[in-house]
Amino acid sequence: MALVKDSLLLHAVRGTLGDQITIYERNGQIIMAKKRAKSKKKPTKKQVAAREKMAIAAAYAKEILKDPEVKAYYQSLAGPGQNAYNMAIKDAYRSPEVQQIALKEDTVVVTAKDEFRIAEVQVRVVDEQGKVRENGRAVVGRNGVDWYYKVVDRPVKGKIVIIAVDLPGNATEKELVLGG
Repeated sequence: MALVKDSLLLHAVRGTLGDQITIYERNGQIIMAKKRAKSKKKPTKKQVAAREKMAIAAAYAKEILKDPEVKAYYQSLAGPGQNAYNMAIKDAYRSPEVQQIALKEDTVVVTAKDEFRIAEVQVRVVDEQGKVRENGRAVVGRNGVDWYYKVVDRPVKGKIVIIAVDLPGNATEKELVLGG
Protein backbone atom coordinates (compact mmCIF):
# COMPACT_ATOMS: atom_id res chain seq x y z
CA MET A 1 0.00 0.00 0.00
CA ALA A 2 1.30 3.44 -0.87
CA LEU A 3 0.00 6.88 0.02
CA VAL A 4 0.13 9.28 -2.93
CA LYS A 5 0.96 12.96 -2.36
CA ASP A 6 0.84 15.80 -4.88
CA SER A 7 0.39 13.70 -8.03
CA LEU A 8 -1.43 15.44 -10.87
CA LEU A 9 -1.62 12.15 -12.74
CA LEU A 10 -3.48 10.29 -9.98
CA HIS A 11 -5.46 13.25 -8.62
CA ALA A 12 -8.68 12.25 -10.42
CA VAL A 13 -8.06 8.52 -10.94
CA ARG A 14 -10.01 5.96 -8.89
CA GLY A 15 -10.56 2.26 -9.45
CA THR A 16 -8.52 -0.63 -10.75
CA LEU A 17 -5.79 -0.32 -13.37
CA GLY A 18 -5.36 -3.54 -15.32
CA ASP A 19 -5.38 -6.52 -13.01
CA GLN A 20 -2.66 -5.19 -10.72
CA ILE A 21 -3.33 -1.87 -8.96
CA THR A 22 -6.33 -0.42 -7.14
CA ILE A 23 -6.50 3.32 -6.45
CA TYR A 24 -8.95 4.70 -3.91
CA GLU A 25 -9.39 7.63 -1.56
CA ARG A 26 -9.88 7.47 2.19
CA ASN A 27 -10.07 10.53 4.44
CA GLY A 28 -8.70 12.80 1.73
CA GLN A 29 -5.65 10.63 0.99
CA ILE A 30 -5.12 8.80 -2.27
CA ILE A 31 -4.04 5.20 -1.70
CA MET A 32 -2.52 2.78 -4.24
CA ALA A 33 -2.56 -0.90 -3.38
CA LYS A 34 -2.09 -4.25 -5.05
CA LYS A 35 -5.40 -5.57 -6.35
CA ARG A 36 -6.74 -8.27 -4.10
CA ALA A 37 -7.19 -11.61 -5.75
CA LYS A 38 -10.41 -13.52 -5.30
CA SER A 39 -9.94 -16.59 -3.13
CA LYS A 40 -10.19 -19.96 -4.83
CA LYS A 41 -11.13 -21.72 -1.57
CA LYS A 42 -14.71 -22.42 -0.62
CA PRO A 43 -15.65 -20.27 2.44
CA THR A 44 -16.08 -22.04 5.77
CA LYS A 45 -19.37 -21.99 7.70
CA LYS A 46 -17.90 -19.40 10.06
CA GLN A 47 -16.87 -17.20 7.13
CA VAL A 48 -20.32 -17.45 5.56
CA ALA A 49 -21.93 -16.57 8.92
CA ALA A 50 -19.56 -13.60 9.37
CA ARG A 51 -20.35 -12.36 5.85
CA GLU A 52 -24.09 -12.61 6.50
CA LYS A 53 -23.70 -10.76 9.79
CA MET A 54 -21.63 -8.06 8.07
CA ALA A 55 -24.24 -7.70 5.31
CA ILE A 56 -26.94 -7.17 7.95
CA ALA A 57 -24.73 -4.66 9.78
CA ALA A 58 -24.02 -2.77 6.54
CA ALA A 59 -27.74 -2.64 5.68
CA TYR A 60 -28.47 -1.31 9.19
CA ALA A 61 -25.75 1.35 8.86
CA LYS A 62 -26.99 2.48 5.47
CA GLU A 63 -30.57 2.83 6.72
CA ILE A 64 -29.94 4.33 10.18
CA LEU A 65 -27.56 7.02 8.89
CA LYS A 66 -30.47 8.61 7.05
CA ASP A 67 -31.44 10.04 10.45
CA PRO A 68 -29.23 13.16 10.95
CA GLU A 69 -29.25 12.87 14.76
CA VAL A 70 -28.11 9.24 14.74
CA LYS A 71 -25.52 10.04 12.08
CA ALA A 72 -24.16 12.87 14.24
CA TYR A 73 -24.04 10.50 17.26
CA TYR A 74 -22.00 7.89 15.38
CA GLN A 75 -19.77 10.56 13.81
CA SER A 76 -18.99 11.93 17.29
CA LEU A 77 -17.60 8.49 18.21
CA ALA A 78 -15.47 8.11 15.09
CA GLY A 79 -11.73 8.36 15.47
CA PRO A 80 -9.07 9.22 12.89
CA GLY A 81 -9.64 7.30 9.67
CA GLN A 82 -13.21 6.40 10.67
CA ASN A 83 -16.62 7.77 9.84
CA ALA A 84 -20.22 7.42 11.02
CA TYR A 85 -20.79 4.46 8.68
CA ASN A 86 -17.86 2.55 10.20
CA MET A 87 -19.19 3.19 13.71
CA ALA A 88 -22.75 2.14 12.79
CA ILE A 89 -21.47 -1.13 11.32
CA LYS A 90 -19.35 -1.77 14.41
CA ASP A 91 -22.37 -1.14 16.65
CA ALA A 92 -24.62 -3.42 14.61
CA TYR A 93 -22.00 -6.19 14.53
CA ARG A 94 -21.69 -6.53 18.32
CA SER A 95 -24.39 -7.33 20.86
CA PRO A 96 -24.70 -5.72 24.30
CA GLU A 97 -23.44 -7.50 27.41
CA VAL A 98 -25.42 -8.13 30.59
CA GLN A 99 -22.64 -8.17 33.16
CA GLN A 100 -24.59 -8.56 36.37
CA ILE A 101 -28.11 -9.00 37.74
CA ALA A 102 -28.69 -8.23 41.41
CA LEU A 103 -31.86 -8.29 43.48
CA LYS A 104 -31.88 -5.62 46.19
CA GLU A 105 -35.12 -6.06 48.16
CA ASP A 106 -37.78 -5.68 45.44
CA THR A 107 -35.57 -3.87 42.92
CA VAL A 108 -33.72 -5.63 40.12
CA VAL A 109 -30.42 -3.92 39.34
CA VAL A 110 -28.96 -4.79 35.94
CA THR A 111 -25.45 -3.84 34.88
CA ALA A 112 -25.41 -3.78 31.08
CA LYS A 113 -22.77 -2.45 28.71
CA ASP A 114 -22.39 -1.90 25.02
CA GLU A 115 -19.49 -0.28 23.20
CA PHE A 116 -21.94 2.39 22.06
CA ARG A 117 -25.16 2.54 24.06
CA ILE A 118 -27.94 0.41 25.46
CA ALA A 119 -31.33 1.47 24.09
CA GLU A 120 -33.45 -0.43 26.64
CA VAL A 121 -33.44 -3.17 29.24
CA GLN A 122 -36.55 -5.34 29.44
CA VAL A 123 -37.39 -7.32 32.59
CA ARG A 124 -39.68 -10.34 32.73
CA VAL A 125 -40.62 -12.04 36.03
CA VAL A 126 -41.55 -15.71 35.57
CA ASP A 127 -42.84 -18.12 38.24
CA GLU A 128 -41.71 -21.77 38.56
CA GLN A 129 -44.55 -22.97 36.28
CA GLY A 130 -43.26 -20.69 33.51
CA LYS A 131 -46.11 -18.18 33.78
CA VAL A 132 -45.08 -14.56 33.23
CA ARG A 133 -46.06 -12.67 36.39
CA GLU A 134 -45.01 -9.24 35.10
CA ASN A 135 -42.82 -7.56 32.54
CA GLY A 136 -41.67 -4.06 31.77
CA ARG A 137 -38.75 -1.77 31.02
CA ALA A 138 -36.01 -0.90 33.45
CA VAL A 139 -34.96 2.70 33.99
CA VAL A 140 -31.34 3.72 33.45
CA GLY A 141 -29.45 5.01 36.48
CA ARG A 142 -27.29 8.11 36.70
CA ASN A 143 -24.11 6.23 35.83
CA GLY A 144 -25.58 5.12 32.48
CA VAL A 145 -24.59 1.50 33.12
CA ASP A 146 -26.99 0.30 35.84
CA TRP A 147 -30.68 -0.17 35.07
CA TYR A 148 -33.41 -0.42 37.75
CA TYR A 149 -36.74 -2.22 37.77
CA LYS A 150 -39.14 -2.39 40.74
CA VAL A 151 -40.72 -5.86 41.00
CA VAL A 152 -44.35 -5.78 42.18
CA ASP A 153 -45.30 -9.49 41.98
CA ARG A 154 -42.16 -11.47 42.87
CA PRO A 155 -42.58 -15.25 43.14
CA VAL A 156 -40.68 -17.26 45.77
CA LYS A 157 -39.37 -19.60 43.06
CA GLY A 158 -38.93 -18.80 39.40
CA LYS A 159 -36.65 -16.54 37.47
CA ILE A 160 -36.09 -12.99 36.34
CA VAL A 161 -35.25 -12.71 32.65
CA ILE A 162 -33.27 -9.68 31.49
CA ILE A 163 -33.04 -8.61 27.85
CA ALA A 164 -30.60 -5.81 27.02
CA VAL A 165 -31.14 -4.21 23.61
CA ASP A 166 -28.75 -1.81 21.85
CA LEU A 167 -29.47 0.87 19.25
CA PRO A 168 -29.34 -1.51 16.24
CA GLY A 169 -31.71 -3.91 18.01
CA ASN A 170 -29.19 -6.59 19.03
CA ALA A 171 -30.49 -8.33 22.14
CA THR A 172 -28.74 -10.28 24.87
CA GLU A 173 -30.72 -12.34 27.35
CA LYS A 174 -29.64 -13.42 30.84
CA GLU A 175 -31.53 -14.99 33.75
CA LEU A 176 -31.47 -14.77 37.52
CA VAL A 177 -32.94 -17.88 39.20
CA LEU A 178 -35.08 -17.20 42.26
CA GLY A 179 -35.35 -19.47 45.30
CA GLY A 180 -32.49 -21.83 44.43
